[in-house]
Amino acid sequence: MASITLNHVAKHFGSKVAIADIDLKVEDGEFLVLLGPSGCGKSTLLRMLAGLETVTSGEIDVGGRRVDQLPPSARDMAFVFQSYALYPHMTVRRNIAFPLIMRQFKWWFHIPLIGGLAKRRVERSPEVSELVERTAKTLSLTELLDRYPRTLSGGQRQRVALGRAMVRKPEVFLMDEPLSNLDAKLRSAMRAEITRLHGRVGGTFVYVTHDQVEAMTMGTRIALLRDGVIQQFGTPREIYTSPANTYVARFIGTPPMNLIEARVEGEAIRIGEALLPLPVRLLPAARTAGGGAVLLGIRPGALRIASPSEADGLSGLVSFVEHVGAESVVAVGLARARTAHEEEDQVAGEVMITAPGYSELAPGAAVTIGLDLSEAVLFSAETGQRLSGEPATAN
Repeated sequence: MASITLNHVAKHFGSKVAIADIDLKVEDGEFLVLLGPSGCGKSTLLRMLAGLETVTSGEIDVGGRRVDQLPPSARDMAFVFQSYALYPHMTVRRNIAFPLIMRQFKWWFHIPLIGGLAKRRVERSPEVSELVERTAKTLSLTELLDRYPRTLSGGQRQRVALGRAMVRKPEVFLMDEPLSNLDAKLRSAMRAEITRLHGRVGGTFVYVTHDQVEAMTMGTRIALLRDGVIQQFGTPREIYTSPANTYVARFIGTPPMNLIEARVEGEAIRIGEALLPLPVRLLPAARTAGGGAVLLGIRPGALRIASPSEADGLSGLVSFVEHVGAESVVAVGLARARTAHEEEDQVAGEVMITAPGYSELAPGAAVTIGLDLSEAVLFSAETGQRLSGEPATAN
């Protein structure tokens, strides 16, 4: 397997910039997730790695070898498509074996009768049949080898597509939203399957998704893109606890991080009429703010419904409550404080709280909110960039 290095890689479609001057280093054996909304450039970047899109400028190196000027067949990468791209007229066995058959391709394979016999001979050769059987066993496909794709479920088809990639033993596995066509339960099972596959194979994986749950649970590192620009590159823990800017803060997390308008006053922060002492960890960031306006980023799990007598609480009215099994999501409109959110579907001045168990609160109820600032982050009110300080601890 091999590392991947992108040096000032860019992609333009006419006057539109799809990828803007990206530098990225993926270590050998990593599971990199390219994350972002539709149209952010993540699939374009993956296709440039595979050689399906040309690079406008920059270089791509794999294992120390420059590959951006090589055809896809010479890059030693396996691509798993969103649509599976299985051959409907071939059995599962032949679909998995097909890359190995094509490695031994000869011109007479095009002759109908002779070509068919030659392909079957390659497929039944000991080295090919043994590898196909071993791969099928790894993916629990042994009983399906003689069936056709049309008779398989979505999850089974996805495993066949993975098997076809595995038999090639490539340097790099590329996956373009392979689970997007599956239902929620099957997606969860396949996330675990791909993660285990990465552990067994030990290869370098590059995985594209718009689903933050997939990114957080599968990736060793995440590159979060917006409009062709990497907003943050780091481990799932780093991106969750110390987002680089307000876009990352709002993209990662369900519900996303709350952004509350505030002002630094010495070693305290003022939110509406409440003046809260800052933890030592946030003091360097507060000094960077210079006593000005900031955005206080705080996860819903670091907020709680407090006693009405709590001195450092924020008052508000419950907007709605969602019960999601082990916890409840409570939306509260703040009485004397404002929030800053880019989403049109979130009301200004409203924060989200995750409370354990089944909440008995009803819309319209007056509540007091307590804040645990030990897990908070400060952002510049002007630029949206995180102000320097020690990283937060995970909630």
